[in-house]
Amino acid sequence: MKPYAPYIPLNISEIMDLLGWMMLNAPKFEDDTGYFAGQNIETEFLALNGGLSNIRKKVGEEAYQALITISDKMREHFEADPDDVGAGGREGRTCIREMEDILIASARRKSR
Repeated sequence: MKPYAPYIPLNISEIMDLLGWMMLNAPKFEDDTGYFAGQNIETEFLALNGGLSNIRKKVGEEAYQALITISDKMREHFEADPDDVGAGGREGRTCIREMEDILIASARRKSR
């Protein structure tokens, strides 16, 4: 079996899809079907941050820096609560919603 290689989102829409998946699969981000063996918190944050890098010019430097800061904070929350029994999971999911809000606002600004 070949090792799992995460898909790096190419645009805001794909990042929004990834964030939705992350919301449902937090805090460990592991595949329970066995189809994506090796998928974990490391691979999914690699995908998220790679996707954010791909849209950096589109969203602007200020929004990009805010998204990276939130991504780092989100990962810290999820790593602190791997069993999703404390506040870390909730706080990590709040970070996901914050990122979605920034991405939606950025997409609206760019479409005008």
